[in-house]
Amino acid sequence: MKVKSPLPDYDPVRRSNATKTEPSQLYSEDSLARTSPNSDSSVKSVKAFVKAGASDSVPEPMIQRASKSLSHSPAGTGWLNKPYSTEEPASASALGMTPSSKGLRENWIRSHGHSLSFVGLFLFTFDVYFRPYEWSSALFWLSSSAFWIAAFTLAIFIPTQLGLENNLTARPREVNLILLLTLMALLSVPFALEPLRAWNSFVEYLKVVAMFIVMVNVVRTKKRLQALIWLVFIASVVLGAAAINDYQTGRLALRGDRIEGVIGGLFDNPNDLALHLVTIVPIAIAVGFASRNVISKLIYAGMSLLFVCGIVATFSRGGFLGLICAVTVLGWKLARKNRILFVVGGAALLLAVIIFAQGAYRDRLSTVNDESALARTDDLKRSLFLAIRHPLAGVGMDNYILYSNVGKVTHNAYTQVAAELGVAAAVFYIGFLIAPLKSLRKIELSRDNEDRRSYSSYLAIGLQASLIGFMVSSFFASVAYQWYVYYLVAYSICLRRLALVEDDLKLGAAARSAESSQ
Repeated sequence: MKVKSPLPDYDPVRRSNATKTEPSQLYSEDSLARTSPNSDSSVKSVKAFVKAGASDSVPEPMIQRASKSLSHSPAGTGWLNKPYSTEEPASASALGMTPSSKGLRENWIRSHGHSLSFVGLFLFTFDVYFRPYEWSSALFWLSSSAFWIAAFTLAIFIPTQLGLENNLTARPREVNLILLLTLMALLSVPFALEPLRAWNSFVEYLKVVAMFIVMVNVVRTKKRLQALIWLVFIASVVLGAAAINDYQTGRLALRGDRIEGVIGGLFDNPNDLALHLVTIVPIAIAVGFASRNVISKLIYAGMSLLFVCGIVATFSRGGFLGLICAVTVLGWKLARKNRILFVVGGAALLLAVIIFAQGAYRDRLSTVNDESALARTDDLKRSLFLAIRHPLAGVGMDNYILYSNVGKVTHNAYTQVAAELGVAAAVFYIGFLIAPLKSLRKIELSRDNEDRRSYSSYLAIGLQASLIGFMVSSFFASVAYQWYVYYLVAYSICLRRLALVEDDLKLGAAARSAESSQ
């Protein structure tokens, strides 16, 4: 009997014995759900299920009853409740409930494979976020280090991935959407006003897509996910502190009235810097709530306050709106029983910020008809016109600036994709942003016990708020091809896959415990 895995984004190593199947093959990621903590009835059902399996033939009604009972059992991230289906009765061992050395080995491969690839990914992320060659002229020789680190990582990742899972990548919905978006970017090149410009931008975007795929497949343990997030936290602390210091000392490098990011590349533009900090604030707050150590909570709270102050120092209107939306979503999900109090308190806090903020910041937020705002409005209209005029393949990647009335970019990630790559590409891009929210919502419902959320639950809430903040802030910035959201979506996919594996392990542990207590 061969049991086919319905799990779309995780294809384990092929087995020589097709009748031995791990629980991860029997459940789908779409079945994560909040369930009742009726553990006694679950254990009884598992015992009956294992006893029946001893005869190597389990009646179908018993399988259904056992699956139904297991779907109402507690777990760290909510029990997976989609029952398996086979063409003939199965034994308990066929369901993967009997531990084996092969199963243990494959679990180790799942958890600890791609060690060298992760080292490359970590170094690449460090290079992208910190740009060490900008620290000193003596480090200028590192200016091409990101390319070589990426090449090394891919050279290690591809054969390792083929050896572990017999494919180049897992294929969750987000990966499929980003591959379709990449295809549309390639198809736009021949139709571009300047094909060479479009091709160069496409090659740069390929780096983003490649490392996104690496991250999806390589970050397969909680420690790896936390290591990447902490690396970004440290970079954000540097950026936030530098932004505050530059504003206080009057170091206004952008036209003499706004700061620039201390780290170039992704963060030299104050609007892009604000967008990045907006996406980090909810994650820092959520992880702080998940921590059980008072000192850790204070550290996360301090970082969150620093990031908020950094956003204010950028004078970014899009960043301010994104922060309001992200914090609103975060507070609404964390408040649970006191949401009315949260709404009142949040409104009072917002009013206080506006009242006590410096006059220049209030003027910046209240101004909607200055030169910058009028230019953005013109480019928004122009990009929508081009999207309607060129709906199939757009005007070519990074070619909108050639059509702009003022030689500027669209200042809107959505119309950027629609105008340059076509309407279908915009649909793929929006789908890519929205796709993680459903599974994050399911992980959000998980509990360590009846009263306390799990770490995964808090992180899922933080990622949801971060994605919402990005969606709002990116309405005012051309960042569709930049790294910001690709890291957030990759974090979400990794968290989802970790939740699936965690539930599989708990399912197997419950079954073995029931079998041993016979």
